[in-house]
Amino acid sequence: MTHASSAYGLWTLVVFNSALFLMFAFSFFKPQTGRDWRTFGAFAAFIVALFVEMYGFPLSIYLMSGWLQTKYPNLDLLSHDSGHLWSTLLGETGDPHFGVLHIASYLFLGYGFYLLSTSWKVLYHAQRRNELARTGPYSRVRHPQYVAFVLILLGFLLQWPTLLTLVMFPVLLVMYARLSITEEAEMQKRFGSEFEAYAASTPRFLPSWRMDTKRTRT
Repeated sequence: MTHASSAYGLWTLVVFNSALFLMFAFSFFKPQTGRDWRTFGAFAAFIVALFVEMYGFPLSIYLMSGWLQTKYPNLDLLSHDSGHLWSTLLGETGDPHFGVLHIASYLFLGYGFYLLSTSWKVLYHAQRRNELARTGPYSRVRHPQYVAFVLILLGFLLQWPTLLTLVMFPVLLVMYARLSITEEAEMQKRFGSEFEAYAASTPRFLPSWRMDTKRTRT
């Protein structure tokens, strides 16, 4: 299908959006150690790859162009809306920005950044007092900052899936899981039985419904 103009090649938007989201995440996460920088660096690579395909060069669309043109002959591959592949694959009509998945992506992104911010505040004050972080989000899960990063990544995947970010996502999950285990080993050495009691009562990533039941009863 012909198109009036390409929605890509907008490298200024690539740089602006990448910088905006990375600065926003950096202001909440504030990496200090080498491990923190590796965590943030992997997140940054995902964000840059995303916006390169969103506004720069649509690699996923290019690689899938033959199949997409065959299955959706009226699809304008170089329009911005076509990049919302979930909308196309699910057969949705109308503006994809108002689709269910796109709206859900905003919820994931909003809560992810909120969780990242509140988690950092708790961790910062705990480190200043040389204490174990276990209040706020840390009372629900042991690694809320990693959960926040995953929610943000999921939000972007719901909004604009690409082949590269879909491959990167499980790699990042494994990376965050390994980093969490390394951190816990350090906390075990530092806080001993206090951390053991905390770990025994607080899930690593997913909040437990049993905890909510106990809070309700008390």
